[in-house]
Amino acid sequence: MAGVRFRPLSPPALIDEVSTQVAARPEITRVIIDGAPPTRPDVLADRIGERLRVLGRPVLRVSAADFRRAASLRFERGRTDPDARYDDWLDGGALRREVLDPLGPNGSRRVLPRLWNTDTDRAVRAEYVDLPQGVVLIDGELLLGRGLPHDYSVHLWLSAPALARKLPESEQWALPAFARYDAEVRPLYMADTGVRADDPLRLAVLDDAPV
Repeated sequence: MAGVRFRPLSPPALIDEVSTQVAARPEITRVIIDGAPPTRPDVLADRIGERLRVLGRPVLRVSAADFRRAASLRFERGRTDPDARYDDWLDGGALRREVLDPLGPNGSRRVLPRLWNTDTDRAVRAEYVDLPQGVVLIDGELLLGRGLPHDYSVHLWLSAPALARKLPESEQWALPAFARYDAEVRPLYMADTGVRADDPLRLAVLDDAPV
């Protein structure tokens, strides 16, 4: 990563920095918190949400895992196919239709926070939520580079060796999906805030991306 400058940052400082930037934005802000499972993007999204509420912004939490396709579609190429995980697991159309587009310009502001329960492989009987103003925080994996409309993004990046160490044995088959994501999308550089997270207690934020 020659020519790239990273700034050391503690997890609490990252939460404060992202929350301050998001809170300064007007009306609805759609925020994606992206990262492989070992980086726990859900935990970061929760902490940012807590901070935003203290700053006076209403917050709605959404998990991309609740917008996965039915098992018959996700596993059509097998349960351990890395390309299927990359291409087929997320129902991006539903996430746009039920969450992102309604909170965009001229949207209805009515959001369905959950769509599908992957444990039961059934639709969730969730109620629609009105969000006339505030922030929606969406956590998940492999979310950038899909054309999902959003206003701000954070990516928690792991080096390939760190990801291989941290990913559970039962999930090692997915390593090629994350390698493909890193190579094709370069999420560390695409995100508004790219974070090196090999050491979860000693983060580093990308300040200068290569031209």
